[in-house]
Amino acid sequence: MQDKTEKEDLKLSKIVSLCKRRGFVFPSSEIYGGIRGFYDFGPLGVEMKNNIKKLWWQEIVQKRDNIVGIDGSIITHPKVWTASGHIENFTDPLVDCLKCKRRFRADTLVDVSEQDQDESDENLIKKLEKLIKNKECPVCKGKLGKVRRFNLLVEANIGVLEDSKEKVYLRGEACQSIYLDYENVLNTSRQKIPFGIAQIGKAFRNEITPRYFLYRQREFEQWDVQFFVRPDEMSKWYEYWKTERMSWYQKIVTNPEDVRLRQHKTNELAHYAKKAYDIEYNTSFGGWLEWEGIHWRGDWDLSRHGKFSNHDFTYTDPQTEEKFIPWIVETSGGVDRTFLYLLLDAYTEEKTNGKERIILKLNPKIAPVKIAVFPLLANKPELINKAKEVYKLLKKKFNVVWDDRGNIGKRYLSQDEIGTPWCLTIDFDSLKDNTVTVRDRDSTKQTREKIEDLISLFSKILD
Repeated sequence: MQDKTEKEDLKLSKIVSLCKRRGFVFPSSEIYGGIRGFYDFGPLGVEMKNNIKKLWWQEIVQKRDNIVGIDGSIITHPKVWTASGHIENFTDPLVDCLKCKRRFRADTLVDVSEQDQDESDENLIKKLEKLIKNKECPVCKGKLGKVRRFNLLVEANIGVLEDSKEKVYLRGEACQSIYLDYENVLNTSRQKIPFGIAQIGKAFRNEITPRYFLYRQREFEQWDVQFFVRPDEMSKWYEYWKTERMSWYQKIVTNPEDVRLRQHKTNELAHYAKKAYDIEYNTSFGGWLEWEGIHWRGDWDLSRHGKFSNHDFTYTDPQTEEKFIPWIVETSGGVDRTFLYLLLDAYTEEKTNGKERIILKLNPKIAPVKIAVFPLLANKPELINKAKEVYKLLKKKFNVVWDDRGNIGKRYLSQDEIGTPWCLTIDFDSLKDNTVTVRDRDSTKQTREKIEDLISLFSKILD
């Protein structure tokens, strides 16, 4: 009988294996042994990831009149990260092994109570040092050193000459570009407060212990909305975005009961936040874990950037002529983390007609392949030609694959495993009445549909 931990590890292991085997996700630089915290998205993975981003962009930007998008640079002026508080506050407790020189997050090696976590950084470090004092390195059993604070920003150097290069940082979060471009957007887009700026972009963190596959990486993608409001309307808009984002995540999963909203405790709050809620997903490997944060940032960001850049971000209301620095509601989530959670939500093993099958019950809008087209037999030219007609017709609008390998049953199983919602079989009846068999992924039910109706049929679901 497996215990809970073994079962949890087994499910994640199966998903990691599926991702590698079917072309969703590969370890980066694998031929050189890989590099922790970095992954490449394969042919199916990039399709699924782009579908996820497209769905978010449609929800956040395209359906709203008061949100516009940007695409900011990965490297910004170094002072940005001083102003944002990341140089001072973006840290984790770190401990080195004196024998093998490996580095660990100190709070992952010992049990830290909630009461300990409520302590100040200085007191927490002292408590961690006491707890670690008699601990051995989990890798080599060597002695552990002192607990230190470790900044998560990734450093880089720019410049032509070696002796005159300037130290910069790869952005630790994508939202800073939005604050830097706030006035440019305001002046060029004819927006008025309240309005928002959205962005999907890369971020980098020097994570000590990347873990849980795509859950915690060193290079990842975020989506952010920074919504600028009047201070006296902050509460209204904060509640609005909590409701909107929770509703959206519950719509894109098969099991909405595995999504919840949790308020941060005081000791969990970031340096910029008055209050914060996390949308969490009930993972198979770590219980309830963060999916997206909804943060009450107030005027922290614009005030800080105004102070460090000597720029005045005061906004004048065009109707009342009231002057104020806008307050900000932030919604910030991980694209890669969403990718992982949707795989966890969709991964299903079941027996159908006495045969075991793996199914990714993905939302059809997110599935990397929408339709698979099969000729019943691969050695009948008339079936092949008819199937090619159907394939070319659907390919104009949807991501469609062709498969004539092996028997129909094996083709179905192959498509179920990558989440393809529909499989179309062209048989001898298709030559007579211009219909095809449409097989549904989740129910395995089959119906006969006219070829001329297929685009309309699938568009109703996918558009």
